This record gives sequence, structure tokens and C-alpha cells, in this order.
Amino acid sequence: MKLTPVLHILSILVMPLAGFMAISGLVDLFYSDKNWINFFSSSIVTLFVGMSVFLATRTNRDQNLDLRQAFILTTMSWLTIATFGALPFYLSNLNLDFTNSFFESMSGITTTGSTVIENIEASPPGILVWRALLQWLGGIGVIVMAIAIFPMLSVGGMQLFKTENFEAPEKVIPRATSLTRGIFFIYSFLTLIWAGLLYFSGMKLFDAILHSMTTIATGGFSTKSSSIGAFDSHIIDWIIILGMIFGSLPFIHYLAFTRGSFNELIKDSQVRLFLGLLSLIIIIIFCLLLFNNTYEWKDALRYSAFNVTSILTGTGYGTADFGIWGGFAPTILLLCMFIGGCAGSTTCGIRMFRIQVLASSANAQLNRLLRPHSIVLPHYNEKPISDNVTNAVMGFFFIYVLAFAIIAGILSILGLDFETSISGAATAISNVGPGLGEEIGPSGNFASLPIIAKWILCSAMILGRLELFTVLVLFTPSFWKY
Repeated sequence: MKLTPVLHILSILVMPLAGFMAISGLVDLFYSDKNWINFFSSSIVTLFVGMSVFLATRTNRDQNLDLRQAFILTTMSWLTIATFGALPFYLSNLNLDFTNSFFESMSGITTTGSTVIENIEASPPGILVWRALLQWLGGIGVIVMAIAIFPMLSVGGMQLFKTENFEAPEKVIPRATSLTRGIFFIYSFLTLIWAGLLYFSGMKLFDAILHSMTTIATGGFSTKSSSIGAFDSHIIDWIIILGMIFGSLPFIHYLAFTRGSFNELIKDSQVRLFLGLLSLIIIIIFCLLLFNNTYEWKDALRYSAFNVTSILTGTGYGTADFGIWGGFAPTILLLCMFIGGCAGSTTCGIRMFRIQVLASSANAQLNRLLRPHSIVLPHYNEKPISDNVTNAVMGFFFIYVLAFAIIAGILSILGLDFETSISGAATAISNVGPGLGEEIGPSGNFASLPIIAKWILCSAMILGRLELFTVLVLFTPSFWKY
């Protein structure tokens, strides 16, 4: 297998990262923080490595990737960016070792939102910018993968969204490059809109910009240790709720808006399911909080809407410690961690379209039992679902549950309690952020976890972000045979 094309494209991805490091360094320089030198050092190292690999592979580059090269490129791109992204954390005055630095970087680029930084307010401003940039870049990367790469790789039923523009591996790079321009414009436009809304709602400009980046990316990194709860503002909460919802809908429909197609978003059944399910769970939690006299009705509606949206979309912001809402509410929110948003958005989890495919397949099977001689086909968006898609979704669901169980089991073996093990595995593989309990819940962080546990969670983050099979296929012996 020729790895030269893969290395060449990886070098192209790494070099811009050096520029974003320099931007973060300029922020520290503007605020007269001595940490700027660490960002520029990281930028120089990253640029040197990226340029060296680029020059070494440019004469033999070939952008016509085959299928195996596409799998390797997808996984290696996230690992490479996470590794170089850890440099500013490692060199900063936060006293993070490489494990914690890599954990923070991986959590950022996969838009997970789990953190090991205990006092976020005391962090240099450049570090806060870098955390937001990692999630913002990870968010747009997720969108491009979901629209262009995953359907081509036929991962987990994503071939359901395959178009003629992305039907073959050799078309991925040029087509993805073209697609990124449109997505980047929309992504940036939404980020600017939400930055303005947050600024005029009372946030400082610095906080508004960074929170808009991590809101649209459904990432969840905040500039405050208490997350959005630190602002204690009704209007800020509702603005961010709307932003998280926008980030959880298929961006390809936003792109269609710019081309005159205004009804595709409404017609998409996964969008209708997402909004309906979100509304239903909010109402359930709202009624529960009212019944228990936990808050007055205005606060009950605000907290239920915010935290349910945050968990269901995998953003991971927090305005209240939902672990103290009784046993039923945390259980529902734990289940929400697995669901996620729509395909083609910045969210992760099982995703709405897979839930629809599974439900439609189960319904078809029930009808076959009642009418054995009839031909009953599962449907998605009023179109028949092929057996390939159904089998892929069922396989994804099985591996997803199995991976979750294995990760939770390993965490418990490492000495973590039941609640931390279960919620830690769920939040990592679903790229949500906070878990349950005092240690990794909304009011805690992941700093106190054992080193091995952090590496297990990092593996779960990239496994969940890359739709499981993209990573697991690399560990099959037949993949490496010529």
C-alpha cells in the first residue's frame, strides 16, 4: 500500500494548524501573557514538520486514493491533529503532562468537551482561544466527513446519503475541497451571528466569540469552570439553546438554502424526529422538576431545555448539576447521550437516521410475522431502504453497544465507580463531554482519573467520532493484505 499520498495530505492538514497556533499566541501577546512564546514554539515545530513532510512527498503525490488509503487518511488525520494540538497545552504554564495535554486536544478536535483543566478562568487567554479553535475546526471537519467521506466508505449506513459527487474514493479529495468552501462560509456565518447575539445579550466580546465557536460546533468548551451557568442569564441560555439546535441539523440543507432549495430541511424525516424527540424529553424533564418543586416554572423550563438540548446534541454545556435532580432525570439524560443529532451535522452518537432505520426495520419484521407471504420493506424518507444499509446500521448498533460495554468494563476494572464508569464510557464514545457523578459530572472534570483511563477515553472519543468501523477496520489482518 502506498502511504505517500496519505502523508502528503496529512502535511497539508497540519500546516494550517501552525497558523491557528500563531493566532492563539497573538491573543496571549495582546493580553501581555508570557504564554505567547509557547504558542509560537508549537507553531514553529508544527510548521517545520508539516513542511518537511510536504516537500518530501510532493514529487510522488497521487490524489487518486483507493479505499484503504481513504480509511487510513481519515483516522490518521484526527490522530495527527490531536497530537500536534496537544503541544500548546504541554508547553503552557498549566503544568499538564502529555497524557492530559493529549486528552484535552483529543476532546477538543472530536468536539467532545471533556476537560482536565480544573481552573479554566486562570488559564491564559490564548489557551482558551486554542480550545475553542480546536472544537471549531473539529466541527467543520465532522460535517465534511459526514457528507463526503463516510458515505463513500459505506460506514454504519452512511451510504444512505451517498450522492453521485462522492461515489468513488478518487473523487473524495477534489469534491470534499469544493464542498468545504460552501460549508465553511455557512459555518463561519452562523458563528458570527451567534457571536453577535451573545455579545448583545451581555457577554464580553471575548467570551461571546469563543462560546459561539463551541456552540455551533456542538463542542461545549467554555471559558468558565461553571460553563454557561456562570453567566446566569435567561437570554444567553436561550440563544445558546437555539445555536446548539442549529449545529445539530444537516448542514447540507443550509447549503441548499443558498441554492434556492428552501424546503429540504423541513422535508427531512430525521430533522422532524430530532425536533420532536427533543421537545418531548424537555417536557418530561420540565414536568419532573415542577413536580419535585426543584425550581420555579421559568427556571424549570430554562434548565430542562438547556441541559436536555446540550446532552442530546452532544454539546456538553451545563447550567445546573442535573445529577441532583433525582434518579429519573439523570437516567433519561444518560440515554440522551447515546442518541445524538442528525447526519451531516456536528453531533455524534447513534444519530437520528439510524434510529429511524432500526425502527422501520423492526416494524417491517413485525409485519412479516403477521403476513408471512407479503413483501414488506423498511422505508426512510418515504424511500425503500436497501439491505446493505439495513445491515450496516444493525452492525453499527451492535458494535456501538459492545464498544460501550467494553469501555465501561475496563473503566470499572481500573477502579472507577459504577456511575463514573458507565457515564464516562457513554460520554466519550458519544462525544458529549460531562458524565454523571461528582467526579466527572457537570460540576467536576476528568483531571483525577487514572492515566490509563484517560487513554481509554481518548480511544473512545476518536472511535465514536469516526463512526467505529473507520477505526476498527484498520485492525483487521485482511485490510493490510495486498
